[in-house]
Amino acid sequence: MAKPKLPKSTIECPDCKRASGFPLGDAKGFSRRRFLQVGATGLVASYFLDVLNPRLLGATRAPNVYMRNSASNAIFIFLAGAPSNIDMWDLKEGAWTPSDFAPASFNGNSLRFPQGLLPKTAEHLGRLSFVRSGLAWAAVHQLGQAWAQIARNPGGATGSIAPHIGSVVSLEEQVARKTGDVLPGFIALNSAGIPQSGYFPATYAPFQVVPAATGLPTINHPDGAVRFSDRWSFLHQLDSNRTTGARGKVTLDMNDFYDQSKALMDTPNINATFSFSTDDHTKYGSSTFGDSLIVARNLVGAHKGTRFVQATFGGWDHHSGIYTPAANRVNSLYTQCAQFDPAFGALLTDLQATPGLAAGKTLLDETLVVVVAEFGRTVGVLNNQQGRDHNLRMTTVWAGGGVRGGQIIGKTDDSGNNVVDYGWSQNRDIRPEDVTCTIYSALGIDYTTVRHDDPLNRGFEYVPFAKDGTYKPVDELF
Repeated sequence: MAKPKLPKSTIECPDCKRASGFPLGDAKGFSRRRFLQVGATGLVASYFLDVLNPRLLGATRAPNVYMRNSASNAIFIFLAGAPSNIDMWDLKEGAWTPSDFAPASFNGNSLRFPQGLLPKTAEHLGRLSFVRSGLAWAAVHQLGQAWAQIARNPGGATGSIAPHIGSVVSLEEQVARKTGDVLPGFIALNSAGIPQSGYFPATYAPFQVVPAATGLPTINHPDGAVRFSDRWSFLHQLDSNRTTGARGKVTLDMNDFYDQSKALMDTPNINATFSFSTDDHTKYGSSTFGDSLIVARNLVGAHKGTRFVQATFGGWDHHSGIYTPAANRVNSLYTQCAQFDPAFGALLTDLQATPGLAAGKTLLDETLVVVVAEFGRTVGVLNNQQGRDHNLRMTTVWAGGGVRGGQIIGKTDDSGNNVVDYGWSQNRDIRPEDVTCTIYSALGIDYTTVRHDDPLNRGFEYVPFAKDGTYKPVDELF
């Protein structure tokens, strides 16, 4: 029998050697370094302003648009580097499939799933829905990652001013904030380098946190509250131009950072939300990714103003050695899933076990959980480096927030590369823009909104062309 010819990688990947696998974001003034430079406490803070710019709130909305409004919060899990679709979410079994994946049938034999690779996730398959007819626009990490988080072409006309979708959520949800909502509307965990607030005020940028068991490292000033209060007053005497707006948006943003950091420092027990126990650390897999999902759970459960949480987990760019055993201590699908699986499973367990705010609802019922990557990976036999290269076909994973579990939307052929049934009303590939429409709709945000406050003076669409009906929510999920 002739040995099958192994496909070679044909996609140039200049960023794959970067350790983070997440080379995004250089928005002026909003890098982690710049945040740390301007924040007196060392915090990167951004949340609601009591005094709003009326022009920022002005927007045009399409008539008769139905919003699902089934979720109060969203946890957006971004797997940067792009995991292999056909090994995880759209399993295609072949000679390449390792035996310890232990594929089994679930949900009335409608789903084949690698329970050996993802055993904790397998326990929640009745709560999960898989959208398999997804298709990315670009098989390049930097471009695809940005596209998935700003819902448009980063190189397009509005790409350079576009806010992260979490920033849109933060702005839209500020009108419902209460006095006790002291936390930022958008918090990003282990997510350095992601898109920021675009042309929106920096108060809607992600509050970026690297989780630690002890919480935020600089929540208390080392010289004590009285000494800090004196310095705070002296700062305002010296630097009055920072608060007047005389020097433009940059100084106002700086003032916001100061004020918002101070608000967190002044809130009793707020650090408990960012802290976690040794038992939780172990339960969630004893990893930095697991820690981020513990904090994500804490944030949505605290009901203190955070509506959108992103947890980023990179390292999925497996051009070589994708099935290398974890014992060899090199990055592979095994090592990545060993961190993802216990954390994701524990998150779903805890959200389901926690009562929601509405009678009879759980926190999972009120929280939309979405697992997204920038694209997928090549199908069939492995390449000549025993890995998989970039591929546009991809799957997104959904749970909670009104999503009906146990569904598969879209069906691919035996290879996993081509769609034979799109599985939704639009009868086409589901694009990143459609994913964003779905998230906005679930949160009660009009995805057809067009703002008229953008610096280009051309009208800024939350999702380009959604007002024309080009992109839609995947309502079949609900």
